[in-house]
Amino acid sequence: MHLLGVDFVPELLTQALTHSSYGYEQQADDYERLEFLGDSVLGLAVAAMLYGEHPDASEGELSRRHHALVSTVSLAEIARGLELGQHLRLGRSEQITGGRDKDSILADAVEALIGAAYLSAGPAAADALVRRLVEPIRDDAARFGAAMDPKTALLEALAAAGGGEPDYETRGEGPDHDRTFTATLTVRRRGKVLVRTTGSAPSKKHAELAAALEAWHELTGTPRHVTTPRALGAPAAPAEGEAPLASEATGASEPDPAPAASEPPAAPAAPDAD
Repeated sequence: MHLLGVDFVPELLTQALTHSSYGYEQQADDYERLEFLGDSVLGLAVAAMLYGEHPDASEGELSRRHHALVSTVSLAEIARGLELGQHLRLGRSEQITGGRDKDSILADAVEALIGAAYLSAGPAAADALVRRLVEPIRDDAARFGAAMDPKTALLEALAAAGGGEPDYETRGEGPDHDRTFTATLTVRRRGKVLVRTTGSAPSKKHAELAAALEAWHELTGTPRHVTTPRALGAPAAPAEGEAPLASEATGASEPDPAPAASEPPAAPAAPDAD
C-alpha cells in the first residue's frame, strides 16, 4: 500500500498502528517491536542529515538539534499533523482515557511507522520518510527553537507579550514500572490566569516540556501540527479500493467500550518513549 511516499507491506502498516492495549485484548501483534526498530532508524537518519547539513556545528550543537527533532514532543506534533491518532487501534482503556492524543502514544506510533517503512521498502525509503517528516520542524526557526527548549521559548514568548509567571504541577499515575506523568502548567499575569495547558509523558521532565510547548503554541498562535498526509505524498482522499491507512484497508475495527465489569485486565507494560 502506497502511503506517505512509501510502499508499505499492509500487514506491517496495520501492526504499526496497533497499540499494545489493543494487541493484548485482541491477541494481535502490536507496534512495540516496530517502534524499537524505528527509533534506531530515526536516530541514525536525523544524525546523518544534521551532520551533512551543518559541517561547522559542534558535537554539542548537533546533539541539541538531534534531540529536538527526535523528542517525544516533536514526534507527537508530527503525528498530529498526519492525523495519526484517529487511525490507531487502541484497547478500551486507552480509548476511554484519550489515548489518541497522548504524546507518548503518538510518538511511539511515528517510530513504528518508520520501522514498518524500513522493513517494507528498505533503508533508503525509510531515510527519505524521516527527512520528510522532520523537515517542517527543521525549516521553521521559531518552531525548531521551541522544540529544542520549550521552557525557554515559553519564557521568551511571555516576555514579548508583557510578562507572566509559569507554574508547573505534576502528578504521576500507574505502577512504578509503567507510570504516566501529567503536568499542568498555569501562567499568571498580575494574579490572573493567562493560559493553562497540560502535557503527559513517561517522565516528569517530558510532561512539563510538553505542557510548556502547548502553552507556547497558545501564546504565539503557531499551529500545533506541522504537516499533513497530503503534503507527504498521500492522496487527499482514498482512491477506489484504497483506504488512507491500513486499519481501514484491512477492515479492522476497534471494539466498542464495554461495561467496566466485563473489561479484561490491563495490558502489560509498554516500553517508555524517549
